[in-house]
Amino acid sequence: MASVSKLSTPNPLASLSEALRPRDSRFLTFKPSSIAFNHKTNLSASLRSIHSLPLKTSLRIKCSQTDGNGSPAKRTVLHDLYEKEGQSPWYDNLCRPVTDLLPLIASGVRGVTSNPAIFQKAISSSNAYNDQFRELVQTGKDIESAYWELVVKDIQDACRLFEPIYDQTDGGDGYVSVEVSPRLADDTEGTIEAAKWLHKVVDRPNVYIKIPATEACVPSIKEVIANGISVNVTLIFSLARYEAVIDAYLDGLEASELNDLSRVTSVASFFVSRVDTLIDKALEKIGTPVALNLRGKAAVAQAALAYQLYQRKFSGPRWEALVKKGAKKQRLLWASTSVKNPAYSDTLYVAPLIGPDTVSTMPDQALQAFIDHGTVSRTIDSNASEAEGIYNALQKLGIDWSFVGSQLELEGVDSFKKSFDSLLDFLQEKANFLKLVSH
Repeated sequence: MASVSKLSTPNPLASLSEALRPRDSRFLTFKPSSIAFNHKTNLSASLRSIHSLPLKTSLRIKCSQTDGNGSPAKRTVLHDLYEKEGQSPWYDNLCRPVTDLLPLIASGVRGVTSNPAIFQKAISSSNAYNDQFRELVQTGKDIESAYWELVVKDIQDACRLFEPIYDQTDGGDGYVSVEVSPRLADDTEGTIEAAKWLHKVVDRPNVYIKIPATEACVPSIKEVIANGISVNVTLIFSLARYEAVIDAYLDGLEASELNDLSRVTSVASFFVSRVDTLIDKALEKIGTPVALNLRGKAAVAQAALAYQLYQRKFSGPRWEALVKKGAKKQRLLWASTSVKNPAYSDTLYVAPLIGPDTVSTMPDQALQAFIDHGTVSRTIDSNASEAEGIYNALQKLGIDWSFVGSQLELEGVDSFKKSFDSLLDFLQEKANFLKLVSH
């Protein structure tokens, strides 16, 4: 496990204070709701803050403070989750200053996921990116190139923070995920080239390149894995597509010319809460007592069946042949773990999905709820027959699982495209203002 003492040692974070040192803040914000930054922090101050804050302090990342806002370094259920049940808790958020992640690391968080929506919120709602963006505009960068430079800096800085965990686990954990442009969701070759470029420009051993599990991008996954690039496959909503993703990973490993496959790893991000959001609406339309009784059960049931599929696919002769070359299993990652329906338990998409060799990435709401009152025990395969019964019962009611997967994939891709386009528009407005002011 990462510890505060490990994080404060000279190697590998000796240059982190310098690398993350903020510049002076002279660039005015362009949103009335934005909060100005007080750039007076560095790594050592953040580490000290872990020990000095009161026990009841919230772990929420506020993205507008640089004075450390986490709880002290003490054992939490997140440590137990990993050490006792083999599940890695990750944080589904990223923003500046990335040193705000240090209290979370001390509390047991072992990785970070990001997506276009997360960066849209981070960049458009704070002043922390202003100095870098201004310099990029002044040097003539186009808006999309500037966007990627902002993102890459955050990813590199976060990778440095999690590198001790990556080293301690021999590449098993401590990853930071960054997604290719959502505009490429239907472009096989474009996704391959974008993944290669992102991997090269980030240049960190513990970066995951996120590729969506669209029909067009499944072949991209195979090619990128074959090129020795570690991948987080995102936006998986159905068992059929998940199996295709596993096969792409296995095909990629088999096609690789590497003698040692141990540094090529992957996670498959299986989305949870959105499944219930869509299916619950259909069940309410059906309206029978049987249908209404199944609300809030579809997502966890399908996830439990995904874990069974994972166990089957990563066993047997084909897999054992890859293990001899150092291959590691593509871990299942539970994504979309925040609860959308307030009537449900706030740990509904975390507590029932605990099992070995898995990851649960949690946004603030889910993370804080589980730290506060979560229970650690192996639950993912505690009642496989019940999960299958729920899955089949939903089918009998007319729920088309294939349609559910396709619809949610379309919505997920569209949502990320809108966030991406919205942020580029926002940055263009900022650039226009800068040019106006400079004349």
